[in-house]
Amino acid sequence: MSITARLTELGIVLPTPARAVANYVPVVIAAGVAIVSGQLPLHAGALIATGKLGDTVDDATGIRAARACFINILAQLDAELIDGLASVARVVRLGGFIAATPGYTGHAKIMNGASDLAVDVFGEAGRHARSTIGVASLPLDAPVEVEGMFLLR
Repeated sequence: MSITARLTELGIVLPTPARAVANYVPVVIAAGVAIVSGQLPLHAGALIATGKLGDTVDDATGIRAARACFINILAQLDAELIDGLASVARVVRLGGFIAATPGYTGHAKIMNGASDLAVDVFGEAGRHARSTIGVASLPLDAPVEVEGMFLLR
């Protein structure tokens, strides 16, 4: 099944990719790898939540935010690659940043929102290495930011 068909089956419509808001590019392609800059949990041009896990953002919202970040990663790839998502051979690595209170320890569960979707979309090729890091704050007071690395065909 094609990635586009899989997204349709999952009920996912890729948004227009967000533009870079500082001195960076959303995607860099080098040596057969696409590296996607950190994406925020934007939906319809607005953050789906603001704040920190362990405070004003509950786990279910954090998981939805991580999932939205991965959808935005897919949108960046689809826009940048000549053959769109069909160019992706596998998800190599995801990096997650979770804005959280000092005592919060559920970071890995939140990041599963992105990781689970990677596997749902790409199957076994979606299994990846991962880092998940708790941070004091993120741009625009977002609760989650996710970056990715993808092997290209």
